[in-house]
Amino acid sequence: MSANPAPSFGAIIIGDELLSGRREDKHLGKVLELLKARGLRLASVRYVGDERPRLVQALRESFASGDIVFSFGGIGATPDDHTRQAAAEALGLPLALHPEAEAEIRARFGDEITPQRLQMGVYPVGSEIIPNPYNKIPGFSCQGAGGGAVHFVPGFPVMAWPMIEWVLDHHYPHLHRADSWQERSVIVFGAME
Repeated sequence: MSANPAPSFGAIIIGDELLSGRREDKHLGKVLELLKARGLRLASVRYVGDERPRLVQALRESFASGDIVFSFGGIGATPDDHTRQAAAEALGLPLALHPEAEAEIRARFGDEITPQRLQMGVYPVGSEIIPNPYNKIPGFSCQGAGGGAVHFVPGFPVMAWPMIEWVLDHHYPHLHRADSWQERSVIVFGAME
């Protein structure tokens, strides 16, 4: 075992609609695919409803873990979107309108900008943006004191998946194929299980 093992990757998939069965999760399979294509693997996945205290706890644990975690959902402008606020609470930081996010949102909506739309660019202070090639409303990344990094993307696959690829290719190319792994099977005829 090396002195500095590579960080583990995790996912937090957020939404009451997933836990109630109204919607089926599509993110887990895609995250596995995106990581595998880069010689990486997923160490954990957590499903959390739109309940802020549970989300705060899950994020606190992620920030303290030293892991690289992708968080899907809850960063929009609807009343049940609590992820930005939960991230700030988990980090003990205030929320503020990120200047780069504001510029992206203003460029996207022009004269149709509203305070509600600008709220989608309000992140914990010190966050970095994740570009969104689909509709230009960025996601964001935060680093915890425990070394864990959480990258927040929308719940919509068409937006989330290219944003995850961007994070993997821009922040973690040094980890690609670092601990490349293979699965192998052995068939023993006449043996139990």
